[in-house]
Amino acid sequence: MEQDNSSYQEIWNRALKLLSRREHTELELRNKLPRGEEEADAVLEVVENLKREDYLSDERFAEVYVRSRMERGDGPVKIRHALKNRGVSGALIERYLDPADGVWETILGEVWARKFDAAPANYKEWAKQARFLQSRGFTTEQIKKVVSHKESA
Repeated sequence: MEQDNSSYQEIWNRALKLLSRREHTELELRNKLPRGEEEADAVLEVVENLKREDYLSDERFAEVYVRSRMERGDGPVKIRHALKNRGVSGALIERYLDPADGVWETILGEVWARKFDAAPANYKEWAKQARFLQSRGFTTEQIKKVVSHKESA
């Protein structure tokens, strides 16, 4: 810590307290720390020092966030949107949202099985199930691979 004033120390302590609860992105942390004009330089310095000391890492945040959201049953569209809103770079997003083949379809199948009792009997039911799965962040292509519909004769 280069600066030795009380403002810097207060911001540093607040940042560590936030980071001790959960991972944050650089953007999230900057938004949560005081942003008065007189404190702007101290906030920038704190953030840079936290990154240098590896207390703050967008990459670590992306890895943890994607894993936890996948376990919750969220799809790639929803996760990508959330990461972008938190200031994670496109390259990091793509790195962590590109798991092994079939992973998203497996997650989608599990989400579908928990929510619905049976395959849709007609297009109206398929559309209802597809809308639910889209709201969870899955693409139409992924949904078509996993959920087939039977047209009534």
